[in-house]
Amino acid sequence: MRTWRIVMIVLGTACVTHTAGLADELVQITRPVMIAKLLPAIVNITSYVGTAASPSDNAVAAATTAGGRGKTMDGSGFIVDPTGYIATNYHVVEGAYRIVVMFSDGETADAKLVGSVRMGDIAVLRVNVGSPLTAVKWGDSDRLQLGDSVFAVGNPLGLGLSVSAGIVSALNRNIMETPYDHFIQTDAAINHGNSGGPLFNMQGEVIGMGTAFISPTNSSAGLGFAIPSSGVRFVVDRIEKYGWLRPAWLGVKVEQVTPELADAIGMAKPQGDIIAKVFDNSPASAAGFQVGDVIVQFGDQMQPNEPALLRDIVRAPIGENVKVVLWRNGQTKESAIKVAEWPRNLWDTLNAPETTDPVVERVSPDLGLSLGPLTKDARASYQLGADQEGVLITRVAANTDAAHRGLSAGDVILRLQQEAVASSADMRAALDKARAQQHKFVAMLVLQPASTPPALPTPRWLAVRIASD
Repeated sequence: MRTWRIVMIVLGTACVTHTAGLADELVQITRPVMIAKLLPAIVNITSYVGTAASPSDNAVAAATTAGGRGKTMDGSGFIVDPTGYIATNYHVVEGAYRIVVMFSDGETADAKLVGSVRMGDIAVLRVNVGSPLTAVKWGDSDRLQLGDSVFAVGNPLGLGLSVSAGIVSALNRNIMETPYDHFIQTDAAINHGNSGGPLFNMQGEVIGMGTAFISPTNSSAGLGFAIPSSGVRFVVDRIEKYGWLRPAWLGVKVEQVTPELADAIGMAKPQGDIIAKVFDNSPASAAGFQVGDVIVQFGDQMQPNEPALLRDIVRAPIGENVKVVLWRNGQTKESAIKVAEWPRNLWDTLNAPETTDPVVERVSPDLGLSLGPLTKDARASYQLGADQEGVLITRVAANTDAAHRGLSAGDVILRLQQEAVASSADMRAALDKARAQQHKFVAMLVLQPASTPPALPTPRWLAVRIASD
């Protein structure tokens, strides 16, 4: 019957349904074969995160036992070079003192972190197994269209390699994960553990890296997000070649022009990105850019939003002139700017790991708070009285219970559980005592000067969670 259908294709449109049926059958036959060939290029990743001084077997054992000093995190990755380079998400390996990859045949190997881009949530690992590995083929994410069929492969919930299929639900999604967001949205199931795994097109080419999902529960609700392969490949290639991203730099801080900003500065319609700062001795300062200028075009294309401009700047050719169109005082001006390499010290500071883990900090020993003494300079900086006592909050980690309760930098903790506190050591002792008494919350008497101007600040009591249940 299959031969008959192939012959009848040339006889007219009456056989369209037969042709479609044959195509479906061919897809059903070839898809499992294709997936089987792809699996050797995909790995499970286990990251050991904790306080171990070195990746010793004893430390790993401690991290996996109840009460051990640490935890393990499961994720996914894919081999991008036969010599052993592997791409994954930064958050899969963040803070890990040991990284172990498991191949599709069950073999394992320790991996070394070669480089990462925290702000882009991409990391590159390398393993040395003594023989060439199967690597993925890159696809062109710029050619994706809504409705294109895709499938994701990864390690959901730590169960092992799994395949889920779906379509491209949306493109260029900005979910505020990174400054460069332009995610592919898919309904292919992406759960915890899929992070870092590949998203394939139906030709078996990687067109994205599974990174996040949005759901009212802890499992997939059909809103999965993947970093486009164009961005992943750029990062991987740079790290392989230079050991770091080596991004291009203009030396400006920009913000997207909103309708309100456009009205305020006299633009006919919102477009481009307004410059909030020009760094000294930067390409932008050399080119005469000014605070308040609006970058409406960088290179040959108009940028639709701030993330698009930031991506284009990072990928610009270092050492070459790039055309820029500025809007200034009601007029547009075209100029050229010589793109420079991002100063390594500035980049390393910007790309450095965050000092707190927002997932852990909700119930961590320090509650996600950075504390400092009330020195003379600190009192002056935060406009506190010269005789003010207490413990100064210098930073509050995002997504912590402390942040949700309204604590912020500049607040002063006066009492904890009815005990006056004057140092970080006092805080730790009071927290340890509350946990030993199995309290779920601690009571803090807090002075919040910044929240009550111009009136005099009045202390208030806050209950902050210290337990996970």
